[in-house]
Amino acid sequence: MKLSRLYSNKPDLFEPVEFVQSLNVVMAEIRLPENRNKDTHNLGKTTLGRLLDFGFLAKRDPKFFLFKHVDLFKEFIFFLEIELEDASFVTIRRGVEEATKISFKRHEAGHQNLSRLPPAEWDHQDMPFERARDLLDGLLDWRALKPWAFRKGLGYLLRSQDDFRDVFHLRKFAAAHSDWKPFLAHVLGFDAHLVVQHYEKEEQLAERQSTAQTIKNELGGSIEDISKIEGILLLKQKEAEKKQKLLDAFDFRAQDKDRTKQLVDDIDERIASLNAERYSLNQNKKKILASLEEDQILFNPDEAQRLFEEAGVLFKGQIKKDFQQLIAFNRAITDERRGYLQEERAEVEVELKRINAELNAQGKKRSDMLSFLSGTDIFGKYKQVSDEMVTLRADITSLERQRGFLHGLQELRTEIRALTEECGNLQTQIEADVEKQNSDQNSLFSAIRVFFSEIVEEVVDRKALLSVSPNQAGHLEFKAEILDESGNATSADLGHTYRKLLCIAFDLAILRAHLDDKFPRFVYHDGVFESLDDRKKENLLTIIRRYAELGLQPIITLIDSDLPARASEGEPVFSPDEIVVTLHDEGEQGKLFKMKAW
Repeated sequence: MKLSRLYSNKPDLFEPVEFVQSLNVVMAEIRLPENRNKDTHNLGKTTLGRLLDFGFLAKRDPKFFLFKHVDLFKEFIFFLEIELEDASFVTIRRGVEEATKISFKRHEAGHQNLSRLPPAEWDHQDMPFERARDLLDGLLDWRALKPWAFRKGLGYLLRSQDDFRDVFHLRKFAAAHSDWKPFLAHVLGFDAHLVVQHYEKEEQLAERQSTAQTIKNELGGSIEDISKIEGILLLKQKEAEKKQKLLDAFDFRAQDKDRTKQLVDDIDERIASLNAERYSLNQNKKKILASLEEDQILFNPDEAQRLFEEAGVLFKGQIKKDFQQLIAFNRAITDERRGYLQEERAEVEVELKRINAELNAQGKKRSDMLSFLSGTDIFGKYKQVSDEMVTLRADITSLERQRGFLHGLQELRTEIRALTEECGNLQTQIEADVEKQNSDQNSLFSAIRVFFSEIVEEVVDRKALLSVSPNQAGHLEFKAEILDESGNATSADLGHTYRKLLCIAFDLAILRAHLDDKFPRFVYHDGVFESLDDRKKENLLTIIRRYAELGLQPIITLIDSDLPARASEGEPVFSPDEIVVTLHDEGEQGKLFKMKAW
């Protein structure tokens, strides 16, 4: 499939572009000296690529120049004539004002002008946008792209200046890697089905993990054992059944009996036990307080010394010294003992506080039950049991909700384990496929990387490496690098000039590798010679012409100042047949659209 003709219903403002079978050149001539040093000239060489994209049914984008300046272009209708694989032609009619209504016409001869063809004579008239895309996809019949539609590969066929920033990740692929990496893997000869499945499983896994986290948040961060929840729920349900029967029978004898038994057997017993424990603790506390007060030493060594002197006995300081040591030793023992006693006292007081609080609660409960037993108002009892039923039902509802969450969480965990295992298996298969395609010298990928390296080497006298490998997550990583004399990757590919060369080499290598397939045959490269020196320009032009001779249709745009040196010597670089559009800066007639700049 190749491009044949692009024209409009206003030929005085947009002249028809007649494409040729081989090399097509869009030449922009800067004739005015004051424009020589400008970076942009707005003559239309880039705009032509955008118009081709419009003709290939790009979606309506308010930033696209036709819609951004709709007042200027609303009356324009564009016609893109394409030569199909069987040498027949199809013309696509698309207007700016009604850009979502598309018409098609099949015809045998090329270079037709159907701008005045009556609506009734179109094969498909004013088709809805999505249906028109499907129809064009069938007409182009790019089977080598399946299961992807024709639009997926157009980014590599219509490279604008913005699309030379990265060899693989185009500006139009602003979405996640799952949007473009499987397609690129398919074009390069890898098993894209595995890559698609891997992304799908990862997405499902992330979704399940997110749902599981939401459930954990609903449970408040505390996840009980499902068996425990089931057990508590069962007991609550049985208790609710008993109370409901009681309410239904309007008979509270059984309830009174249960309350009496609970009062006698449980509460009174507990109160007695707590009282006994409190008594014991109070006794301990009393003993501790008494021990803390017994910290007196009645012996005074000074008075004893005076007494012995009066008796005529001389101590010479020895007895006094011994008594003082005894007092210090006793004081140390007493201080340590006081520390232990104070700790024990604090513990006893804490325990007494707890017991007193529980005794108060048990006493209130005992009082409430005695009130229930002594009450004669059956409606009061009915209301009390009903209130208890409301509480029970609320507990049961909460437990059932919690049980439902836990069951769902268990199911999600099972799915998460299964999906994790599937992702691992797919990653293993992807790694095996990548290794197979890399090692097989007859694979499509091997052919593409050889063509790619040959193009780069012929232009810059350096080999280039195209590589594909899975990362730790199993996702494919694509690299295009220029190698030095030792075969090591260099930083040369980081510059804009070399990056553009890598993009051009990649696109041409892909097209050549698919020459025997139902695959597009054209490629549009904007500003192809910019920043290259003269020798590299000549080398690249030689390659482009060689690929045109193989049956491809390269379309290149350039400014005359980017021509090789021989152009300045009067030697023509391109033949008149190769130059399909000539633009210049001498007035509006030199622009692609013969009107004022917008």
